[in-house]
Amino acid sequence: MLSDMKWDFDGSFQTTLYICFWIGIFKENIFFVTVSETPNLKVIVGKLFQHKGYQVPEFQTDEDAINQLEQLLLNQIKGSKLLILDDVWSGSEFLPEKFKFHMPNYKILMTSRDAFPRFRFTYKLQPLNDKDAMTLFRHSASLQDGSSLIRDKDIKKILKVCGGFPLALEVIGRSLCGKSAEVWHSWAKKWSSSILNSDKGLLECLQKSLDFLDDKVIKKCFLDLGLFPEDQRIPVAALIDMWAELYELDEDGIDAVANLHELTSRNLANLVVARKDTSDHLRKYYSEDFVLQHDLLRELSVHQSNQEPIEQTKRLIINISGNNPPKWWAEQKRQPISAHLMSISTDEIFSSSWWNIEPSEVEVLVLNFQTKNYTLPEFVEKMDKLKVLIVTNYGFFHAELRNFELLESLPYLKKIRLEKVSIPSLCKDPIQLRSLKKISLFMCNIGQAFRNCTIQVSDALPNLMEINMDYCNDLVELPVGLCDIVCLKKLSITNCHKLSALPEEIGKLENLEVLRLKSCTDLPELPESIRRLRNLSILDISDCLSIRKLPKHIGELHNLKELHVEGCLRLRSQLPESILDLDQLMLATCDEERAKLWEPVKDFLTNLQVEVVGKDINLNWLPVQDF
Repeated sequence: MLSDMKWDFDGSFQTTLYICFWIGIFKENIFFVTVSETPNLKVIVGKLFQHKGYQVPEFQTDEDAINQLEQLLLNQIKGSKLLILDDVWSGSEFLPEKFKFHMPNYKILMTSRDAFPRFRFTYKLQPLNDKDAMTLFRHSASLQDGSSLIRDKDIKKILKVCGGFPLALEVIGRSLCGKSAEVWHSWAKKWSSSILNSDKGLLECLQKSLDFLDDKVIKKCFLDLGLFPEDQRIPVAALIDMWAELYELDEDGIDAVANLHELTSRNLANLVVARKDTSDHLRKYYSEDFVLQHDLLRELSVHQSNQEPIEQTKRLIINISGNNPPKWWAEQKRQPISAHLMSISTDEIFSSSWWNIEPSEVEVLVLNFQTKNYTLPEFVEKMDKLKVLIVTNYGFFHAELRNFELLESLPYLKKIRLEKVSIPSLCKDPIQLRSLKKISLFMCNIGQAFRNCTIQVSDALPNLMEINMDYCNDLVELPVGLCDIVCLKKLSITNCHKLSALPEEIGKLENLEVLRLKSCTDLPELPESIRRLRNLSILDISDCLSIRKLPKHIGELHNLKELHVEGCLRLRSQLPESILDLDQLMLATCDEERAKLWEPVKDFLTNLQVEVVGKDINLNWLPVQDF
């Protein structure tokens, strides 16, 4: 067994380099995991199982986890094997010893920002030399053709500040891209005294890139990314919910996604579109899209948010290791906190024993956890101004969520997003969420959420306007009670592969404007009662593999403007005659095979645009860890 350790300052793209190097030798037998600041062996091993597509066992102890990993490597994985422990923090250099197994052709590679002298085989990855740094910088700033009016002297001054670190070169380069020669000269003078020679220096250099964010909202959006845990996907849908309330952006997400594209263009974040099609039509479905961010850029956003005292900061980010709260929290004497955004992240051994706090100004609360049981903190009921609640389980198993009844006391709570939780009956106790407008359930167990009710669902959620259910694999039938929420305008049930029936009562949703049933692969048909949804403007049944025909009276949907049927592989019969009555239909998307079904229709619906959508096949949509 060989224990290698490559180290450098963050921003040298070491991970990409060594994966490219070793993949030719170890091929698919590379086990990769990013190590957190406070590593837990059971979590690390679980990620390794998950990363290679194996079901994660319930480990009883750290020793049990290590033993099961060893058995997996011995019995299931043939040939040479490489374990990569990425971004190991100082103080965690003991980790390779835990994974030292006596088996042939097995190696361990570890990377870190710090040098660990105890390891025999080490390699320090150097910054780029001047020539390569200049090439990357010119590419990032779009100066490749040499025709720019920017003075070489100014370019070299700014290049010196970046210190040969690729991350700094790309971020600063993109920030200056398209700026005038005067701007370049001005910033070259300001930065001429700075030389990047350490992690701290790199952070300071990246901080300078924020000076170019003239739009204050976009800068706030960048800082908000720090509310989510390191090395995790940030759901675009969650950001849309937050920013619509905080910065008055549109509810459909167009403004939010435009801001994410701006951050991506500056290399401050990476917007990943899970399933990109070839349609020119403006997308308004972002449920599967997510944002990734370099850990040092996240560190920058957290650092910027922590510049003010705890009592005055507008964005409070709290990380709790074990059951040890931050010192300031334990010492707080009921002093109110003025933060408008609050994020609390806990680990897999947190016991849900909360301490008192006075967060009366919080409008957005983000709770990140990893335990199998999670209790909402009691102080939530004091958040009189709370508008958005985002609860995300980053553990391997669905978690039981408790204290849900606390939310009843919140007069302005508009949006709730829950991920990977098992939801008890929302209506078992007479809880009313009168102000709630939108609820999103991602990878949740919701089979019991609307059953055994002692109160009508429409009474519990009297003003609900939007429901999103995505990857909820225990959803077999849409609960009839949801069809009594007559004020509902948007209903999205996507990637719920066991959904096999919609109730006839769905026709009671007379105010429904958007119905998405995308990728509900077991759904065999739409009920005829859908004809009563006279306000429906968008119907999306794309990738519903089992649907054989459209409803006979679909033509009664007189306000329908968009119909998406691409990927409905069993939809081969002639479209119903009533389709000709859809005189408001402007867009129909389909695949090549179904395009011929629309040929007879286009002669009658002259305003109709039929788009043949080609699929971009990728694995971005998979909700698993990747590298």
